[in-house]
Amino acid sequence: MKRTTLSLIAVAGTLAAVTGVAALTAPDGTVPVNTAQATRLPVERSALLCPAPSTSEVAETTYTSYTPAAGTGAKAAAGAKGDGRAAAKAELKPAPAAPIPGEEAPKKAKAPKAPATVTTPGTPVNATANGPDAPALTGSASGGLAPGWTVQQTTVVAAGGARGLLGVTCTAPDTDFWFPAASTAKERQDYVHLTNPDDSTATADIELYGPAGPLKMPPGDGIAVPAHSTVPVLISTLTTDPAQQDLTVHVTTRSGRVGAVIGAADDKAGSDWLPASADPAGTAVLPGIPADATSVRLVAYAPGEDDADLKIQLVTPTGKIVPASAASVHVKSGMTASVDLPDLTRGEPGSLLLTPSDPKKDTPVVAALRVVRGKGDKQEVAFIPAAAPIQGRATVADNRDKGATLALTAPAAGAEVRITASAGAGGGTAVSKTVTLKPGTTTSLAAPVPEGLKGSYALTVERLSGGPVHASRLLELPEDGIPMFTVQTFADDRSTVEVPKARQDLTVLDD
Repeated sequence: MKRTTLSLIAVAGTLAAVTGVAALTAPDGTVPVNTAQATRLPVERSALLCPAPSTSEVAETTYTSYTPAAGTGAKAAAGAKGDGRAAAKAELKPAPAAPIPGEEAPKKAKAPKAPATVTTPGTPVNATANGPDAPALTGSASGGLAPGWTVQQTTVVAAGGARGLLGVTCTAPDTDFWFPAASTAKERQDYVHLTNPDDSTATADIELYGPAGPLKMPPGDGIAVPAHSTVPVLISTLTTDPAQQDLTVHVTTRSGRVGAVIGAADDKAGSDWLPASADPAGTAVLPGIPADATSVRLVAYAPGEDDADLKIQLVTPTGKIVPASAASVHVKSGMTASVDLPDLTRGEPGSLLLTPSDPKKDTPVVAALRVVRGKGDKQEVAFIPAAAPIQGRATVADNRDKGATLALTAPAAGAEVRITASAGAGGGTAVSKTVTLKPGTTTSLAAPVPEGLKGSYALTVERLSGGPVHASRLLELPEDGIPMFTVQTFADDRSTVEVPKARQDLTVLDD
């Protein structure tokens, strides 16, 4: 597997001014701050990490990079084109390969064509890379391109053991990741991809938890991930325990930060990316189970000291129901629990809702679904991790004129959202629509398509009012009778940050 990493730097002129308020400096060097007042300002820099797409000779990968326009709705997106600020600039640099102990050091890969870089908010850009040499990427955006910047990596592998449609939203670097639904079963090849965006080596630890608790792992000093490099680690090589059908993988860093995602390949059901679950919480929402799912398997883990007793509900277009196959699941502390949910959807799309059986006992859990469509040798797999609610705005970048379906879940109170389909990468006019979500339902709808669309486009969901909203996008690209698909959950883009207002305080000059 190639382990070369490229650095993608997106730099643009600032579109939203960030202002400060002057303050006198006290004799001790501190700045008096009035913390009673604060304002939200656009972030000035964003970082994203994309794993190496595939080792297959027939892999075809598309990158879609996008920053939402300032403001909301189609009008704002269309108006962003005429801003006239300084053009963005991209820089790509091959990084040293990161060999894994015991393996032959990889040859330096020839740098492919640079993935395109956003130069104007509101319009996505595309780039492609074919074959096994497409590298992992590190990227950053600054100024007016930073707020809400997102990159989608979509790979089609038409044949071979890793065949499938693999989609992943490139992740921000962090220090802690949970991955329920991993596996060391003989039919699975699961790799943890660790990518380091920084100038110094990061050291990561990987822990594995099965149905009986922690798996045996050799002692060590962690996994070194050199600066601006990526290291894929085959999970089955980390333990001497027998193969496990269901695992929870915990990735932390001793030093530095990484991007982490699991590439899962199944000999029978194809392959896809398994993103990290939302942070541990007492309630989990797993949005966007397709109506024609032929197999759904829930995997959950309780990282704290207490067991979790969870009620299982399917949130459908008409309300919540209790699946006939399983009404609850008991998750022991430090152990991975799993349950099959056959005939779950019964022809209707939905989302899975996990809540404490006892409302007074709110034990945090992480969770993910393994979802299969098709049968026999025409199966395809995807993963749906627990998704955090959209607080303000979230985007999934790569959508096509056909085959994109949105799932919007309001598990508690009703809500109102605005959906904006951006202009296409090759042309088109942005459109938006407002959707009202009924409480306790999942709304499934074909994604709106820009007028005169050319190329792929981005979908942005904004929560306008009401209760929590969890969302996902299903992308279908059928191939030779195989219902290839991938599901990406929407993660709040955190495009603004709360900044306390400073004020002058002349009392510091008093004797």
